[in-house]
Amino acid sequence: MMLKMMKSYSKRQRQQGAAAVEFAIIALLLFTILFGILEFGRLFYVYNTVQEVTRHAAREAVVRWVDNSNTSPAKILALFGGASVPAGAEITAANIDIQYLTASGAVPSPFPLSASDNISACLTGPAGCIALVQVSIIGANYAPMVGLFPFLNLPIPASTVTMPAESLGYTGS
Repeated sequence: MMLKMMKSYSKRQRQQGAAAVEFAIIALLLFTILFGILEFGRLFYVYNTVQEVTRHAAREAVVRWVDNSNTSPAKILALFGGASVPAGAEITAANIDIQYLTASGAVPSPFPLSASDNISACLTGPAGCIALVQVSIIGANYAPMVGLFPFLNLPIPASTVTMPAESLGYTGS
């Protein structure tokens, strides 16, 4: 009787061990799929947010005179008030490029140093007048959060938004 109980106990232990191995195999597959879904979702989020960041920065740059520094108010507002996009640390102020352009798409020469200088330039002729604001996201690479997907280390496509210049912050003073 005792020998029979030991055999049945050993068989039960073996079955539990087999179940643990089966669970480990299934859990590995399950977590790989789960992390893959999360990573692809974040990838699409970052790709879509790039367009929104350029639109926000362009909108700020057309209504106020901003520089192209990393502390520019247009860049900070475009990044939703942070140093980078929330849940997208790949996009920072260093990736945002703000350009003021003439109607032909060239950089004005001489370049106006303020909104009032731009008004004067526009009154004298279109050559030095800022008519467009162009904002681009450049040089950003998507970096996966999970090390299982190194093939997702992809360059984020360049995004450019061009808007007609408005007041550039000119208040008439």
